[in-house]
Amino acid sequence: MVFSLVASKALLDQRAYQSKVISKKEAALKTLEANIVAADKLTSSYKEFVGATTNVLGGNPQGDADRDGDNARIILDALPSKYDFPALTTSLDKLLRDNGLTPTAINGTDDEISQTATQADGAPQPVEIPFSVEVTASNAQGKTLMGLFERSIRPFKVQKISISGNDSQLEFVINGSTYFQPEKTLNLKKEAVK
Repeated sequence: MVFSLVASKALLDQRAYQSKVISKKEAALKTLEANIVAADKLTSSYKEFVGATTNVLGGNPQGDADRDGDNARIILDALPSKYDFPALTTSLDKLLRDNGLTPTAINGTDDEISQTATQADGAPQPVEIPFSVEVTASNAQGKTLMGLFERSIRPFKVQKISISGNDSQLEFVINGSTYFQPEKTLNLKKEAVK
């Protein structure tokens, strides 16, 4: 009789454990099915976004002019997922030179090593990249210069502008910042059922 009581308790404990395992597996299956549906929708939306006949800037997705390029590339250029100060200086230099302005200096701190060490978790936030640009320009070019930062697809926050010079030549020193947003990481975990 004692044996049957002990055996019955062991069987009931085993049944309770198996019930928990089945419950967790069913929950994981439902999550997986929902993720598959969401992934299919995301894939479809991405293909539609990238395959548009006109990009978000109104340009040709297959072209190579200033407003051309596919939407995915434009978005990555606007808010990159990695800290890359050399790419920022190249981007600023191109932005200015394409509009007839020659930068005399582009300064900032290349903080790539410490930024790479900082991993994004569940909800990454934009990280500021400070810079300064020095440009010599005429009065008319000065108006163009300020418009470039306003119309750029990449977000720029101008914090300080210093202007010096004479009637024909002005020296602009612009202190500002732009951003990058660390990519979201996928963390898989295992859970022991007890």
